[in-house]
Amino acid sequence: MSRPYAPACDRNREPILTIIRDLLPATGKVLELGSGSGQHAAYFSAALPLLEWLPSDLPECLPGIEAWRDDAGENCLEPIAIDLLSRELELPIVDAIVCINTVHIMAWQGTVNLFAAARDALTDGGIIYLYGPYRYRDQPLAESNVRFDEWLKGRDPESGIREFEQVSVLAEKNGFELTADLPMPANNRSLCFMRRN
Repeated sequence: MSRPYAPACDRNREPILTIIRDLLPATGKVLELGSGSGQHAAYFSAALPLLEWLPSDLPECLPGIEAWRDDAGENCLEPIAIDLLSRELELPIVDAIVCINTVHIMAWQGTVNLFAAARDALTDGGIIYLYGPYRYRDQPLAESNVRFDEWLKGRDPESGIREFEQVSVLAEKNGFELTADLPMPANNRSLCFMRRN
């Protein structure tokens, strides 16, 4: 089959790798939520060989992710089906969760479910890494993100760029503490939340 391809993955993979090298544990298992085309799973697993990388997405995305495993490290595991909008969401036990360009694509309930399920999937000190655009109450949204938000809502009214403060409150309610909020290229952010008992 022809492999799915997302140009944004090629653009953002190096800046993200620079950040997650410092944020992720040195060893252990990482669950990637919303793996999409599978390009990030292939690239990050090859670059971080001491981590087991577990890609996941909706069932219809799995063949595309699998097609990218030829480029992946041997530590890239077979992708699994996870629907963040499922009412009975359960996540496998892992050491870290990575979720790139997904929070703004799905309905807000998906983010609610993600943090609730991550509370049980991660032990104390485990992290959630989120990458994407966010709005901040004390700052105007960048013009490119205004247009992007309009495009997102045009294709699905339940999607859209989320408020950083709303995500932070949700994380705190579920036992997570913000440990990093870093600027990234193209008006994106890297957010890291750590599980606290």
